[in-house]
Amino acid sequence: MEEQRFPELRQVVLDCTDARALAEFYRRLLGLRYRPGDEPPPIGQADPKGKDWLVLWDEAGRPKVAFQQVAELPEVTWPEGTIPQQLHLDLTVPTTAELDKQHERALSLGATLLFDRYDDPHEPLYVYADLAGHPFCIFVA
Repeated sequence: MEEQRFPELRQVVLDCTDARALAEFYRRLLGLRYRPGDEPPPIGQADPKGKDWLVLWDEAGRPKVAFQQVAELPEVTWPEGTIPQQLHLDLTVPTTAELDKQHERALSLGATLLFDRYDDPHEPLYVYADLAGHPFCIFVA
């Protein structure tokens, strides 16, 4: 009998209208680095990759998040409205003290707070929208 195989999840791909800006947001938020060749060009030079497809890697060189440029992207209206979030990223921290720090970091990088459940005794969390409007959570786990 042949051993069953499964596909491996390589990365999450986010559509966006400004791939470079969204990649920079997540690079700074998550401490990731660009795949070689995807780094921003020197100031004043053209950025063709930043208008197409970019990939961020972890320290071990594994792809984590990719960004695909699209012409238009409907703005998510979650938690209310007609356009659901469709996908969101869950990011965790070990303590509420770290949640406080990451909350301030996310906001300083341009995230928009969508939902505040910080006072939940079982799972304190915040839900944000990134620069392209994709929701993501940071919570204590």
